[in-house]
Amino acid sequence: MGHPMTPNERTVAPMIRAWSALLVLLALAGCASAPATSSSAAPGAAAPSTSSRASTGESSPPIRQVLPNGLKLIVQDHRAADIVAVYLYVGVGVRYERPDQLGYSHFQEHMLFKGTDKWGPGYIDRAVEGVGGRTNATTSFDYTDFYIVVPTSSLELALQTLADMAFRSKFDDKEVARERDVIFEEANIEVDNPKSAIIRQLYGVVFADNPYGFPVLGTRPTMNAATGQILKVYNQKYYTPENMTLAVVGPVEPAKVRALVDRIFGVIPATGYKPTAAAVPKPLRGIVKKKVERPEQQSILAMGWSAPPSNDPTGDAVDLLTTILAGSESSRLVRRLRDQDRLVNGITMSYAAQLGGGIVTLRAELEAKDLDRVEQIILEEIKKMQDSGPTEDEVQLAVTKFESQHAFDTETSEGLANAYALAETTWTLDAELTYVDRLRKITRQQIQDAARRYLSRSDYALIAFVPKAL
Repeated sequence: MGHPMTPNERTVAPMIRAWSALLVLLALAGCASAPATSSSAAPGAAAPSTSSRASTGESSPPIRQVLPNGLKLIVQDHRAADIVAVYLYVGVGVRYERPDQLGYSHFQEHMLFKGTDKWGPGYIDRAVEGVGGRTNATTSFDYTDFYIVVPTSSLELALQTLADMAFRSKFDDKEVARERDVIFEEANIEVDNPKSAIIRQLYGVVFADNPYGFPVLGTRPTMNAATGQILKVYNQKYYTPENMTLAVVGPVEPAKVRALVDRIFGVIPATGYKPTAAAVPKPLRGIVKKKVERPEQQSILAMGWSAPPSNDPTGDAVDLLTTILAGSESSRLVRRLRDQDRLVNGITMSYAAQLGGGIVTLRAELEAKDLDRVEQIILEEIKKMQDSGPTEDEVQLAVTKFESQHAFDTETSEGLANAYALAETTWTLDAELTYVDRLRKITRQQIQDAARRYLSRSDYALIAFVPKAL
């Protein structure tokens, strides 16, 4: 089923800045040079001609429309395969939860697969898999998303299924109890995995007293307090057309897609829902360190810094900065700490951007005796970047990495639909389409400035997982 994720790991273009996910853009499948159109045109509005593209796999630009009830619709005719991807993003995640509601966004994600007033548990998987498709969902801090990927002939099935899930889920108390146990097991797995556990704890330190530091999976008291009725009320508040983005990408005719969406989603009335602004995290002040004993034999070091939110233009330079420092095999810290000094088995750095604020995280696997030395070298390399900036070659290599990763991630209908819906929800579609073009214009000075502004050597969090003493 669906799984929680830390938001928008900015290591890949479209999933990045919404940002990763995660998480986590540019010239897209031959269409990034053309801006996305925004319109509330009728379903019968003229669509771009597809005859010349059908045999070449080329794509027309995505078309953005807003239905009368407020639902945002993005459609792209993308003919790489006879597969259509339908993504539904809902503007609700951990940051919307009150302290007594922690985990409810993720609980929703589970329960929407557990039956509606039309059919019972298991139907969704059977229906989608029955036509050769697949479905899943994720929960993050700013959003929850659901997707169905099916043969193009089953587009109506995908749209109707997502609409029924969003607006007609039943929230049966017996199913709530079953899914609660499933989520508790997810939480156990997250804690048992040191790589995910240390980043989860790092978020809690960098985003102290802010919803971005809350656990996606909630707490046992809040989850035990959840009932079917409580979750249904939560659903009715946030699962409204004006709080949703629907992206449809595949070999489709935009006018026909709009007609289907009008009939299936357009009949759902708006509720007047108004989103709340994200609470801006307080900047991290001073050096906050924590050491945790764990059963694993290898130590893990994690460092974190406050970073810009998803709509901040300086985030582009931060993307390149983290890649140059420790985001690729040729990055500075990989070469020095792993290849040259052999102090770490692996090291990586990334930037995750949320609506309220971002975070730069660094994680390294090493021996406990080397923790202090590795921290010292990391700070030394940050100082070098602050003093001299990157080389031109480093900048070009970082841009090329983003170009290649983005091309890979968006070569399919699924990758494009996810990127578009994510951007519309946590960024803007137009900003996503011009992302890599903007990266190409980032200068060495801008990256140096980002290092000085965001990678403080006196304001950061550090968590070390070390083996338990015998």
